[in-house]
Amino acid sequence: MARALELANRATGLAHPNPRVGAVIVKDGKVVGEGFHFYEGLKHAERVALEYAGEKARGATLYLNLEPCCHFGRTGPCTDAIVAAGIRRVVAAMKDPNPLVGGHGFGQLRRAGLRVDVGLRETEARKLNEDFASWIRTRRPFVTLKSATTLDGRIAEHSGAPTAITGRASHAAVQKLRHASDAILTGIGTVLADDPLFTDRSNLPRWRPLLRVIVDSRLRIPLKSRLVKSAREDLLVFTSQSLNSSKARALGKAGVEVKRVKPRRGRMDLKEMMRELGRRKILSVLLEAGPNLNGAALEAEIVDKIVLFYAPKFIGERGVPLALLPVGWFRRAGELRVERVDRLGEDIAIEGYFHDVYGNHRARRKN
Repeated sequence: MARALELANRATGLAHPNPRVGAVIVKDGKVVGEGFHFYEGLKHAERVALEYAGEKARGATLYLNLEPCCHFGRTGPCTDAIVAAGIRRVVAAMKDPNPLVGGHGFGQLRRAGLRVDVGLRETEARKLNEDFASWIRTRRPFVTLKSATTLDGRIAEHSGAPTAITGRASHAAVQKLRHASDAILTGIGTVLADDPLFTDRSNLPRWRPLLRVIVDSRLRIPLKSRLVKSAREDLLVFTSQSLNSSKARALGKAGVEVKRVKPRRGRMDLKEMMRELGRRKILSVLLEAGPNLNGAALEAEIVDKIVLFYAPKFIGERGVPLALLPVGWFRRAGELRVERVDRLGEDIAIEGYFHDVYGNHRARRKN
């Protein structure tokens, strides 16, 4: 199962909008076939492993991090292929969160006479496909808020001043987060202050480019910004302005997609933006923004997970805070469940969740 999870991890950047799946076939204590799924390759991990094993699959055990599919999609049911290959036993880490599959795949295998065991290393498997689970259940992407901050919660010395806070190890970890994401989301304030590129610099393969998404209500993004100049059908700007404006047309000619979102209560509707990204089969979004968008995202409750990189530094009260939130938000907010704390050089990374995307929604604090 450890090998199946390792293979599934290799599918990061390659499998979405499908889940990441690794498969290992073992017979007489030896691995006789293995594989992982990548979207462009079409074949699911089970079929890749079965082809690798050939006749050696008969009487063998198949290890999977996710329940095999039992319905027709771009390919036929993997359960049929498993039974036809003569697999004797299937060991799966978890049930598929997709209701078209969840439990039905296991049921088909058991009815065909196979032994099925479920739950080995389930926690790791659930974490690996938490973005897929979120999207399949809600049809909106799984949103991770990431930020580098000082110990006093500041992300810059002052507004409009890019500030180097964390070290190399944290920077490398951020690139891994970007690689694992389908889109990166930021606000116009960050664009104007930093003129970023927001690219995946992990040097790891991905089958579709990282979608760069900007929240820009008044279309202030400069045509000469690095984002616009590097646009290759991978830059989406959400705005409340008319798409017939001269600025919107100029951005379109530069290769930028501009999407109008109707304001809600005088503000950009972040929930509608997430629904739109979900319709585009964007499963995961990394939020790298300033205090205004960070605060709006937390208030709108679109954030599923937070990853904070703390540096052993202080900026002081004149520094830019992590998020601007309304008075009383603390009492209304759900508890953040911290699940991981890591040391990265001199920095500390903290990872936490607001709710369980597999169905256990976050609890409310009592006033």
